[in-house]
Order: sequence, then C-alpha cells, then structure tokens
Amino acid sequence: MKIGFIGLGNVGSKLAGSLLRNKFDLTVRDLDESLTKEFENLGAKVANSAKELSEQVDLIITCLPSPKICADVMEGEDGVINGLSENKIWLEMSTTDEAEIKRIGQKIVDKNAIPLDGPVSGGCHRAETGNIAIFVGGERTAFEKILPALTVMGRKVLHTGVLGSATVLKVITNYLASVHLVALGEAWTVAKKSNLDLAKAYKGIAVSSGNSFVHETESQVILNGSYNINFTMDLVLKDTGLFDELAKKLNAPLELSPKVVEIFKDGQKKYGSRAWSSMIVKRMEDANNIDFRAPGFPSELTDDEPEEKGYEI
Repeated sequence: MKIGFIGLGNVGSKLAGSLLRNKFDLTVRDLDESLTKEFENLGAKVANSAKELSEQVDLIITCLPSPKICADVMEGEDGVINGLSENKIWLEMSTTDEAEIKRIGQKIVDKNAIPLDGPVSGGCHRAETGNIAIFVGGERTAFEKILPALTVMGRKVLHTGVLGSATVLKVITNYLASVHLVALGEAWTVAKKSNLDLAKAYKGIAVSSGNSFVHETESQVILNGSYNINFTMDLVLKDTGLFDELAKKLNAPLELSPKVVEIFKDGQKKYGSRAWSSMIVKRMEDANNIDFRAPGFPSELTDDEPEEKGYEI
C-alpha cells in the first residue's frame, strides 16, 4: 500500500514518522519545505501538490490545523479530490467538524473513492512512539484494508461506526480533557494553599478516584512550570467550540461547556493564542498569587512505554 501524508505539524509529523519507521511506502506534503526535506532525507518521497500526492498513492491521510485548511487542501484546484480515482481511500486524522467530514466525504464518494475519519487521542508524546489511540469512522471494509497502517501509527484502534462518528467521539473526549484541565487548576490551588507537598499530592491524586489521563500527563509539566504539552490555547478553543456547537445543533442545553469555553477564551486573551493549553491553570496561580511548582517533574513529556504493534479494540 502506498501512503500519502499531508500535514507534518506537531502530531502529523509523528504519525508520518511511525509509518516511515515501519517501512511503509510514504509520500509527504507540507507547505513548510524544511519539514518535507527532513522526511525526504529519511527516505520518504515528496509531492509538489496535494493533487500530485493523491494521484500517486492508495491511501491519502490529512492531519491539518483547522476545517478550513483541510477544505482548501481537499477542494483546491491542485487539491486531493482532483487527484482521486476509484477505490482510493481518504483518512482525515485532524480534529474537525462532523458536518464538514460528511460534506467532503460525499465529494470523495462522488469520485468512487472512500472517505474515513480517523482522529487520534493521547498526546504528542504517544504519537511519537506509535502508542496513541485512533478512532476511525466509515466503511468497515476500508477500515480493515488500512488497519496495518493504523496499527503502526497507534496502539489501540477503535472502529466507531459510520463516517463522522469518530469525529464526534474525538470532540467529546477533547471536551472532557479540557474540563479536567480547568478542574486541575482549582485542585492545585486548594492543594497549594493548604500547604500540601505538591509532589506527594500528585502521587495521591494519581492513585485515587480523582485521577485522570490529564492529571497523569499535564500535571507533570504544570508542576515543572514549563506547561509544555505541545498543544495550544487556540486548538483547545477550536475543540471546545466544536463540542459546544454540536450540542447546540442537537438542541442539548449544557451547563459546563459554555463556562469552559469562556475560561479558555479568557486564558487565550491573557496568555496568547499560541500559549500552551495547560497554562490555563495559570489563571488560578495569578488570581491567588501562588505557583504550582514542585521538584522532580519533566519540562516535556516523553513516552517511556516500548513501541508495540497496535490492535483493534
């Protein structure tokens, strides 16, 4: 199977790296030529346009920052759709909007090709080692056809159902992660003002009913003070906004979601769009004139689990 990968950013470069490391025939495309050159030096081919890439491969993967950018890459004159032919597969690995996936998906179907949505979850550090989780929505036979590629990019792979279902599930999980992060800011505030040993508090939370994936990962870079989670405020606002808009479309009135969006908008205003998302807890540090520092925590996360072949769950 020949694979094309468009979008070599924080997550995309790591997913594409796993494919290359596992000897897949890989062609890449990114506007940043320094990124494509790096992959070319490692043995990947480089396409001059999304259309050219689409013509040359069997599976086209996109991993891009926003639905608008994805639409441009897919629908432009030199875009993916104009290079498609029968039975080729498009896998959208960005976090995007269900309606947009279905809209572009229909254009893929019109070309007798097959659309799938395949967002990932688990953090950049796990994407780098091929241990991230992948949700995939769409035609089951196409999912099975690309499963060998999915199981080197990710550890646990879930087929979620019809096209768009993976995108909805991903938006839900990202919303939950954002809620957990906001709650951690308040939890660390109370811990600090109670004069707890924050390193011990970290361990206590980790073995308790209050534990979460967000605590195990993001609390480490919060306690270090780097806040470096390789994910930024603007991306959180994109994701929480997608969740909030989805709830409105479903006529599902929510209580926490609008507040979480408001909190992250305030964080973006205070610290900037490209500030690390975990810096949202700094709102609590600033308001209480405290910090959450503790010794022994890393400035950036690394995945210390060995790389293993993934599997469907």
